[in-house]
Amino acid sequence: MSGAAAMMFDRLDAFAEPAEKTKANPGFEVLIFATNWGFDGSWDQFCAKIKKLGYDGAEAWYPSGESERKEFLEAFQKHNLRIGFLVGGSDKDHQGHLQQFKAMLEGAVSLNPVYVNCHSGRDHFSFSQNKAFIDLTMAVHARTGVPIYHETHRSRILYSAPVAREFMEKVPDLRITLDISHWCNVHESLLDDQLETVALALSRTDHIHARIGHQEGPQVNDPRAPEWREAVQAHFAWWDKVVDQKRKEGKRMTILTEFGPANYLPTLPYTRQPVADQWEMNTHMLHTLRKRYA
Repeated sequence: MSGAAAMMFDRLDAFAEPAEKTKANPGFEVLIFATNWGFDGSWDQFCAKIKKLGYDGAEAWYPSGESERKEFLEAFQKHNLRIGFLVGGSDKDHQGHLQQFKAMLEGAVSLNPVYVNCHSGRDHFSFSQNKAFIDLTMAVHARTGVPIYHETHRSRILYSAPVAREFMEKVPDLRITLDISHWCNVHESLLDDQLETVALALSRTDHIHARIGHQEGPQVNDPRAPEWREAVQAHFAWWDKVVDQKRKEGKRMTILTEFGPANYLPTLPYTRQPVADQWEMNTHMLHTLRKRYA
């Protein structure tokens, strides 16, 4: 390996050391999930691959079709993997969107996953319209006991820090999936000017999407590259605080390695050749997180 290549890999490896932490109380555990985003094979092939890599499970969109759902469940059971579901809607009309969301949510919780992650609402819906999604998930969680989180994702309810803060302040029981890479992109910063809002979000976080964003995009081209040192340090500092809180509380922490394929992953012009390997980055992140938080 060349000196330049060695330096690239060393940048992320620096975080593959146990974080400074408090003593874990009983009940604390870290489960790391894979994404099937960008995987073209069957569910059985996907599950075999992530099991071999050392994942605890995977997060995927709830399969609404009966045949796909059967294949999905058989593969996860065969490979003894845990399930986290994504649910959402696409209709531009609020009521249509809410009904799509409700149908997918009810299907997902009926299978008793580890958690449900919500791509809920839209950024152009009103506060009251978006709150209807949160109210629905609160009722479903109370009825089923399945943990349900709303993701800090562009185009969704919690797309920006100040908007998310208003929801968190007005809905004390709101729990979130922290994909803070989106906020870095939305606000063109590493959020140094919104520390109180970030602290509130960290206190509400139960699930993390471990992708590194930066001021101009939701995903760096390779987190091991030295030019992303500041962004990598910022994300690990946020994640460290969430995990440390779960250790104190004796609660489960779930994390998804979510570096995506093209076009999330930058490509070369004309050829659309990815500039890095998505699965290699996610696997490297898996081992880094395991060493840091296990």
